[in-house]
Amino acid sequence: MTKQNVFGGVTAVQRQLIGYWCALQDESGVVHRDALDPGHLRSMLACISIVEFDREGRGRFRIAGSRLRDLFGFEARGRFIEDVVGEHAETYALGLSTAIDRGAPVGGVIETGGPLHAWLRLPLAGPEGHVTQVLCHDELLVSRRLLLTPPAGAPVHARTGRFAA
Repeated sequence: MTKQNVFGGVTAVQRQLIGYWCALQDESGVVHRDALDPGHLRSMLACISIVEFDREGRGRFRIAGSRLRDLFGFEARGRFIEDVVGEHAETYALGLSTAIDRGAPVGGVIETGGPLHAWLRLPLAGPEGHVTQVLCHDELLVSRRLLLTPPAGAPVHARTGRFAA
């Protein structure tokens, strides 16, 4: 039996990625890292990262797309999560732990006064079936119009169903 996911993503790419992740779930609702086809992720690789947790609970970037450099200001691959500092660090780490705890997609939008940061976290199981990795998608958006769902409190137009930018 698969788990029903409440979070559907806030961008078109995130919805596509969540749909792909859901299609890979086994009978217990778990997605195994080995089930991912890198070819399916090719068009979004710049925004993709995978964080792997060791037995002590420390997370390290196994894969880090080039757009993470824009977000963090440095190359993240091979670094530990605690190396990430700045305005996005707390949300990045919180999203990881929530995805692992819930075993389901989590994400949202961070408003920084500049580009919007749309983030997504998808838990992945290792060979033993335990969630040890999180597939992340982080996208900087120049306009609210690129969001499929409005940030909390954003006014929605009754006629069009779209929210105000």
